[in-house]
Amino acid sequence: MLVVGLTGGIATGKSTVSNLLKTHGIPVVDADVLAREVVLPGTKAHKQIVQYFGPTILQEDGTLDRPKLGSIVFTDAEKRKKLNSIVHPAVRWAMFWAVVKYWLKGEKMCVVDVPLLIESGIHKWVGKVVVVYCSAEIQLQRLMKRDGSSREAATSRLNAQLPITEKVDYADEVIDNSGTVQELEQQVTSFINRLKKEVDWTWRVCWLIPPVGIASGIWTLIWRTVKRNRRANRRQRTRT
Repeated sequence: MLVVGLTGGIATGKSTVSNLLKTHGIPVVDADVLAREVVLPGTKAHKQIVQYFGPTILQEDGTLDRPKLGSIVFTDAEKRKKLNSIVHPAVRWAMFWAVVKYWLKGEKMCVVDVPLLIESGIHKWVGKVVVVYCSAEIQLQRLMKRDGSSREAATSRLNAQLPITEKVDYADEVIDNSGTVQELEQQVTSFINRLKKEVDWTWRVCWLIPPVGIASGIWTLIWRTVKRNRRANRRQRTRT
C-alpha cells in the first residue's frame, strides 16, 4: 500500500486539498483529528497530562481546557516539551494503527494529513510527500483575511513556522494553490489520477507488502520508548 504524506503551511490550503481527496474516495488519516482523540478523558495521554499539569486545566466535563493549557505551554518551553512528549507519541501510534487498518482492508493507498510532517520527521516514513504551496505573500494575505489579524500578527505566526519554500524541497509532488478553487480542484484530480496509475501496476503482486516506512518509524518509537524506560528504571534504582 502506498502511504502519501500531505502537508503544507498555515493558510496554504492543505485542509481544502485533504477534503478534496476525501470526496474522491481516498482514505485520509488526519493528525489533527487524532490529536484531539488521543487526549479525551479515559486515555493514557489525558491521565498523564492531568497528572503533570493538575486538574485546573480541565473543563467541567473532564475534557482539556485547550486555551488554558495552550497559554501555559506557550510561555514555558519546559512544559511545552513535556506536553509534546505525551501527545506526539500517542498521535503517532494512532496514525500507525489507522494506516494498518486501511492496509488490512485492502486499500491501495492512503493519505496521512500532518501539518508538521517535515518538522516531526514523519516524512521519512511515507512513500511520497505532497506539499500544498502558495507564495508567502498570498499565504500572508489569506491568513490575515481568515483570522482578521493584522499584518504584523500574521507575519509573526508565519515566521514561527518552517517556511513553505523549505517544505517544497522535501516534496515529491507540489500542489500549487495560488489560483482559484477550480484550478486547485483540477490539480487534485490530476494528482489522484497519477497516483492511481502508479499503484495499479504494482497492486496485484505487492498488496501484501505493509507500509514499510510507517512500520520502521514505529519500531524507532518502540526502541526510543524502551531506552527511556531503561533510563527511568536506572534512575529509580539509584534513588532506592
